[in-house]
Amino acid sequence: MKILKLRKDRLDFFASVVQQFGEVHAPVEVDGGYAFRRLSRWSEARLNYPRTILPPKKYFLPQRETLFRFVPEKGYVPSAEGLDTRIILFGMHACDIYSLNILDMVFGGAYPDPYYQARRKHIVIIGIDCIPDKHCFCRSMRADFVDHGFDLFFYDIGDYYLTMVGTALGDDMVLATGPLFEQPAEADVDEYKRRSSNKRAAFQLEVEIRDLPEIFEMEYQSGIWDELGEKCLSCGSCSMVCPTCYCYDVADSADLGTRDGARMRIWDSCLFSTHALVAGGENFRHSRASRIKFRFYHKQRGFVAEYGRPSCVGCGRCVAACPVKIDIVEVLERLRGVQHAVSH
Repeated sequence: MKILKLRKDRLDFFASVVQQFGEVHAPVEVDGGYAFRRLSRWSEARLNYPRTILPPKKYFLPQRETLFRFVPEKGYVPSAEGLDTRIILFGMHACDIYSLNILDMVFGGAYPDPYYQARRKHIVIIGIDCIPDKHCFCRSMRADFVDHGFDLFFYDIGDYYLTMVGTALGDDMVLATGPLFEQPAEADVDEYKRRSSNKRAAFQLEVEIRDLPEIFEMEYQSGIWDELGEKCLSCGSCSMVCPTCYCYDVADSADLGTRDGARMRIWDSCLFSTHALVAGGENFRHSRASRIKFRFYHKQRGFVAEYGRPSCVGCGRCVAACPVKIDIVEVLERLRGVQHAVSH
């Protein structure tokens, strides 16, 4: 991996040059929070944001998309809308890049998803380091640092960004800017280490995940699930904002007055009452307690068994979004028998 540095006051020039590689999308302020949007001018970008409302997965797995249309004269016509659009996601945090690495395993495994794969191929990832806030626990989930999944990654070291070049495409972007990037000095490396140490100390939340799968097995009948079921609204907010939730529903729609139609897929949530409903009216998880237990078990137990790590990256979005304040860290610590405490 190549390591360079870029003066902060030249970042806007760098952003203008890399537009030749695609549309530049970055976090902007919206509705009291932040969201990735296409920039009309670089001054809209807010790179010191805590987290976006929706994760960047919306670019790779859209909330609603047409898989194919069916037309009597042509048969089934696959949809290619937006699959080859070149986009630069500028300013992704390490935990969100880690979440994409997780989705890569899901959608690139035994049954590769061509829609996800096409978008992943055409989207450039430029990451930027962040400072944790009261909802972050990505360090506990081993997602506060990534060594792959990005093209470029910027670390704040004062007047400069220490820049990790992760791919050949990232190297092409560096070369396209001419002499803009410089070789780092020993003092730059020392500053990176100092800031990395300060970031570790800044985390207010911590949870031990080492033996969580075993504890989940022991606590399958715990009364905490009924307690959470009474509290949970089954609104699915946590699933919608989660960067690694990938459940979707599939529905066919017909155009009125014709025999044409389309097959769509739409984000779904295991907390919805209809998620486990099958033909004949049988619902394998009819109670809210069973659904919220399934969500926790899938992320912290089932995913570990299949992929070797939890599917949670500790971004804190579910904690911030839950209308009844269900806190994943508090739940995990209660299952472990540890009193939950947050530093303020």
